[in-house]
Order: sequence, then structure tokens, then C-alpha cells
Amino acid sequence: MIRTGEQPANTFAPPGTPNFRFDGSGTLCRLGLIYIASSIVMDAEWAAMAAPGVSVHTTRIKLPKVTVEGIEEMMDSPELAQAARLVGSAPIDLLCFGGTSASFLHGTAYDHALIAKMKQWVPGPLINTASTATLAALRKVAAGKVALATPYVDAVHAKAIRFLEENGHPVVRHANLRIDEDRALAEVPLAQVYDLVRSVDHPEASAIFISCTNFRSVGAIEALEQALGKPVISAVQASFWHCLELLQIAGARPGYGQLFDGRIAAGA
Repeated sequence: MIRTGEQPANTFAPPGTPNFRFDGSGTLCRLGLIYIASSIVMDAEWAAMAAPGVSVHTTRIKLPKVTVEGIEEMMDSPELAQAARLVGSAPIDLLCFGGTSASFLHGTAYDHALIAKMKQWVPGPLINTASTATLAALRKVAAGKVALATPYVDAVHAKAIRFLEENGHPVVRHANLRIDEDRALAEVPLAQVYDLVRSVDHPEASAIFISCTNFRSVGAIEALEQALGKPVISAVQASFWHCLELLQIAGARPGYGQLFDGRIAAGA
């Protein structure tokens, strides 16, 4: 059940009431996240974007290597169902699978099948994935043709292009960094991400998509949109926005892209 938001502790408290501090409680919603064990970006960026009252509760799965074979090994492991059930045992309102390449690896039908399995494993909360959220975000900003920036190796990058194009988003320009170690993904400086995204911009691209949930992005989105004059969507940003959208909650802080129009928390 979605809870109504609460004022910060003691905002209107009578004299003599103890002075409690905000404690991060999920008074608006509690989001569950299945994330890669060696990754550090997505849960941190969700926390940065989350307004008071939105809490994030993470469980982890192992990714051997950021290659097609490594991703397949992770997705075929019994750890995935176990991770879903573990975080799903908490009173969460929505469960997100936070792996973009893992959910688009074998196309749209594969992503839909993953959601169906997650609903079986955890029947209570709403369910989404980074890939489903990405498509919803591109629809929200009325994207057609897009440009694509990723840190992936060529084989995974090619699958990202295929996923976008089979869902009605021709990729008019793209670039990738060919990184195959998960920890190295998070080490790319935000300034380099900014330059990479600017390099793929194209006059025919109605939006730009940054894929990978262990690749820093949200801190640069506002600056990129100002520089390029078009929507910039990242997998991390889209996943968080889609959680709020499914739950019909205004729970974001301002400054993370035009995607959040209508989902900014009052007074944030």
C-alpha cells in the first residue's frame, strides 16, 4: 500500500516535542532494486534523485563479466530468483531489475518474460526493469530517432541498438567505450560521459539515450539538455522515473532532466 507523505519531523510540532531528524523513511514509497554486486552507480544515483519519503532497498547478484556470455551466466543463475525473493520479503511497493543490458540482451520478448518471472517470484509489488523503463521514458519525451552512448563492448552495444530499433527508435549515431569489467564502468569520470554523449548528438536524433546502470549519468543530464536542446535519457534516470510513474508519486528532486516534469516533489 502506498503511504501518504509526511512533513519533515517536527515541522509543525508543539513546544516540548523531541527534535527528531529525518531518517530516510519511505513514507511516500519503498523501492526494491535488484542490482549487480560489483556495481555502485545506480543505487547512489537513485538516492541523489529521490526526494524525502522515497526509500531504496537493494539486493545484489553477481556479474562475472560485462560480455554477452557473462550476462547470460548471471541471468541463468538461481541467484536471480533468490535475490528477487529476498528483497521482495520486505514491504516494498515496487521491484525493479536494475540491469539494462541484462534485460535487453535477447530482445523485447526476453524483457517481458523476465518481468513475468519476477511477478511469479514476488507477487506483491509492482514490477519493472531498466529496459522497460527506458522505452516508457522515450515514449514520455515523444522520441523517434535517437542517438546512443554506452560503455559496452561491441557485441553488447550492438544488442542495445537492436533493442531500440525493434521498438521504433532508429539509432542515427552511436558510440561505445568497449569496457568489459563492471568496476571499470563506474570509474569513467562524469566529464568523459558528458563528452561522449555530446559526440553522438545528431540533427535527426530527437533524444539521446545513455545505457548501462553502472555508468555515471544523472549528474550530467541537465547540463547536456541545456547544451543540446533535446531530451537526454539514461537507464538509471529512466528506471527511477518509471517507478514514480507506475506508483503515481511525485517523488523526485529537481535538476535531473525534463523527463521528471510532473514528478518533482513539492518543496524539493
